[in-house]
Amino acid sequence: MGRQEGEEVVEKIEGKQEVVVVNPKPNNGFTAKLIDWVEKAVVKLMYDSKQPLHYLSGNFAPVDETPPCKDLLVKGHLPECLNGEFVRVGPNPKFSPVAGYHWFDGDGMIHGIRIKDGKATYVSRYVKTSRLKQEEYFGGSKFMKVGDLKGLFGLFMVNMQILRAKLKVLDMTYGIGTANTALIYHHGKLLALQEADKPYVLRVLEDGDLQTLGLLDYDKRLTHSFTAHPKVDPFTGEMFTFGYSHTPPYITYRVISKEGVMDDPVPITISDPIMMHDFAITENYAIFMDLPLYFRPKEMVKDKKLIFTFDPTKKARFGVLPRYSKNDALIKWFELPNCFIFHNANAWEEGDEVILITCRLQNPDLDMVSGIVKKKLENFSNELYEMRFNLKTGLASQKKLSESAVDFPRVNESYTGRKQQYVYGTILDSIAKVTGIAKFDLHAEPETGKTKIEVGGNVQGVFDLGPGRFGSEAIFVPRQPGITSEEDDGYLIFFVHDESTGKSAVNVIDAKTMSADPVAVVELPNRVPYGFHAFFVTEEQLEEQAKL
Repeated sequence: MGRQEGEEVVEKIEGKQEVVVVNPKPNNGFTAKLIDWVEKAVVKLMYDSKQPLHYLSGNFAPVDETPPCKDLLVKGHLPECLNGEFVRVGPNPKFSPVAGYHWFDGDGMIHGIRIKDGKATYVSRYVKTSRLKQEEYFGGSKFMKVGDLKGLFGLFMVNMQILRAKLKVLDMTYGIGTANTALIYHHGKLLALQEADKPYVLRVLEDGDLQTLGLLDYDKRLTHSFTAHPKVDPFTGEMFTFGYSHTPPYITYRVISKEGVMDDPVPITISDPIMMHDFAITENYAIFMDLPLYFRPKEMVKDKKLIFTFDPTKKARFGVLPRYSKNDALIKWFELPNCFIFHNANAWEEGDEVILITCRLQNPDLDMVSGIVKKKLENFSNELYEMRFNLKTGLASQKKLSESAVDFPRVNESYTGRKQQYVYGTILDSIAKVTGIAKFDLHAEPETGKTKIEVGGNVQGVFDLGPGRFGSEAIFVPRQPGITSEEDDGYLIFFVHDESTGKSAVNVIDAKTMSADPVAVVELPNRVPYGFHAFFVTEEQLEEQAKL
């Protein structure tokens, strides 16, 4: 017998954590074709098809899947600690958009490098989301896109999706996410994440190939969205996460045990629906960010604005909550000058203070959400900051650590939630173009001068990618796991694309010396588009997930 409507198929993995096998049932009958006709007519009437779709051109353009490609050319050597799989996810639309398109809209594709005994294998695979499966069934794009959400046309496209859902043209049983934003490993599972959905579970096969197993809903306890940036405590093995919503509760916090069991939801009280992309943990606290990027669909229609609106008149608020609290009664809120934050580096405690290291954005350019792209950054003050919240006095302070523009901060994750010294961030010359990797020493006093590529601050080293070469988030891989060795004793691994030759590669550099000479360069058989976040799955983790 087939699956009944609304029934979930689950695969028992271990204990109380189950993987929901994604098996949507869309309907391509007369109703679907009628809606398509109406949509096509309105798009032709209201949408300017002459608008360039920047995020579908150049090295943003999508590529096909690549099965495992073995014995890649390695220049230099791949250290033994890199045995494992380096993975990076990003948007890679399988079908052309009906109208607008933004970088955030693409189907999640994972590009992986399986490294073992000095040899490398490359693979790229789509995350088989419910959204992708349904569009494959229709043979075209059916879900609304961020690139459409502006003005009256945006309202129309939202209602097209609502109509398709109500008339069961689309099956919303398994959510509508793309799994295109970030990756994390917890309880024997590699998870592909996008903050509007639940996690997708992937299995890394021995040859490096990637298989989508299904959704994770924590034995049906997860009933809201799941951030793309959960935190795993390296000492306790727990994972901390949250979801945000346009309806109350606007923020919901969760703790997941080392064994993969999700605790009860903890609603976090804030006044308005916001976008909250990241948060942080310390040994004893969780840090939430109530920043003034509001979800306001009425303004989208009335003022022809985007569905998210930034209010420069409001303060930035940071909530510090004991991380095992059962409610938010003990949360302490702190105010700092107006800003927005996409990504935090780390947080820890010093006496009465909680310290947050973050990339602070002074003037969020919402044009990037609408898909309008500037070749060079203008008034884009994305800088590394130290913020301090004194739990005893209630006072907050902040200190700038770098010049613009720095993002995608990463640390040695053995120190997550604990005091550490080094942060590795990407240097940007446009919203999506990474020109280099900077190493920041948090123990050094910021300098007034700047380096040759304008990062300034307390920079200990810079790896410059060179003319026409652009990279992505760099992941730190320690030579030895844990915190007994030097914090920066390890390597940075990241994808690089050369726009002059059209070729892509993986670079491995020495994280301690930041030498201009890479430790290894792995030449790739295919172009790898620019993407979002990356992760390194160790050999031990691969062996663990293979046992489940």
